[in-house]
Amino acid sequence: MTRDDDEPVGADATGRLLWALRRAELAVRALKEQRLRPLGMAPAHYSLLMLVHTEPGLTGAELARRLDVTPQAVASLVTRLVDKGQLERRSHPRHRHVQELHLTDAGRQALKSADAMIVSIEHQIIERIGPDSAAQFTAMLGEVIDAARDTKS
Repeated sequence: MTRDDDEPVGADATGRLLWALRRAELAVRALKEQRLRPLGMAPAHYSLLMLVHTEPGLTGAELARRLDVTPQAVASLVTRLVDKGQLERRSHPRHRHVQELHLTDAGRQALKSADAMIVSIEHQIIERIGPDSAAQFTAMLGEVIDAARDTKS
């Protein structure tokens, strides 16, 4: 595909914001995978445990929406984590067919170990860019999130 001036689309993408965000996301994901692997954990596993920790009682459907994955993917991961003893299903107090998810003691320990790895990655990045830049970057990412949400409609 080409633009009117016959320059290929994407030829100048390397300096564009969204391309830089994607490259950063991929680099951080690769580092998370590397650091979490010795714990027998993948980034999706960590994200799910963190969500259940911050919002105990989420259902599988709610987790799928928050993680932006299919309900089937969440169901598969939840089953593995229940089998590992890191999550437990509890019946919803008002809706007997709805299962809420809660961390077990083993899940809290796994999350604590994984979070230490994630914090080490954050420290590595902050050391490289400096604490002031890290704070500014975090604030700017919040603005990016808000801008993206504002343009959805």
